[in-house]
Amino acid sequence: MRRVCDILAEIVVLVLVAFVAPCHAGTPVRIWEDVDGRDGKVKLVPFIPEENPMGVGVIVCPGGSYFWHDYKTEGEGVAQWLCDSGIAAFVLTYRTATIGGYITHARGLFGGVSHPAMIQDLQRALQVVRGNAAGWGIDSCRVGAMGFSAGGHLVMLGAELYGTDFTAMRGVGSGCSLRPDFVAPIYPVVTFTDRELTHKRSRRAALGEWGSRKVSMRDSLSLERHVRPDGPPVFLVNCIDDPVVKYGNSVLLHKALERAGVPHVYHQYKTGGHGFGADDSKCSDECRAWKNEFLIWLKSLYGNGQ
Repeated sequence: MRRVCDILAEIVVLVLVAFVAPCHAGTPVRIWEDVDGRDGKVKLVPFIPEENPMGVGVIVCPGGSYFWHDYKTEGEGVAQWLCDSGIAAFVLTYRTATIGGYITHARGLFGGVSHPAMIQDLQRALQVVRGNAAGWGIDSCRVGAMGFSAGGHLVMLGAELYGTDFTAMRGVGSGCSLRPDFVAPIYPVVTFTDRELTHKRSRRAALGEWGSRKVSMRDSLSLERHVRPDGPPVFLVNCIDDPVVKYGNSVLLHKALERAGVPHVYHQYKTGGHGFGADDSKCSDECRAWKNEFLIWLKSLYGNGQ
């Protein structure tokens, strides 16, 4: 039986959500356009609520094995839920290796998108959101990131590699912290080194046709090996019956976070599978609780904005 305080916390969250007016997608922001005009497809789509009592913004990174984006379920659907809950959301269409790259392996001959392109896009998104925080009604010190599957790997990578300014390679001065204030990896890809647990498609996409064969490169992007003690708070979710990314990935990350002393919560559900995003119709009765748990957790960090 849950404690009375937990139940009351859930009621408070639900009441807050009920009084927030629905919102819709705003005008996309081309995050590299003012830098050099390249990478025009990399964009942030803002979902800004009428009221944002906590002043929080969340950059949403859809999954798709670093080859494509599940934009509808893990991008737009998630952002709409967050926005309807009184939280500003920004869907990031970061660069990927594309479906063509997945089918043809052409990057092995002609090159293409691979690390660090994706982390560059996330760091640039943090710069843009923090730089425009006042206009979007958010606190520049309350900007986090939520990602799904490969997107979960990306946001956690942002929580580990923020000491390196990857946008500097594009001639951009950081001008602000590149450390997300919190991250929420949902059924994330985690390891690129464990033979039993590695999601090989994501590894190939992230590291490239040749880089994915190098032990040093695999190690460099294996999340469980690079957790920082000073990393931001983490909200971690996965399901044991996940048929795509083995649940042991999240267990590895959970243990690494524990060893490093990083504040985090880990919700492991028996059922729910993979790829459900914020869509209750794609989730089990058990795992759909993750959304309310996230709102409660976020409120524990920031309260009512005080």
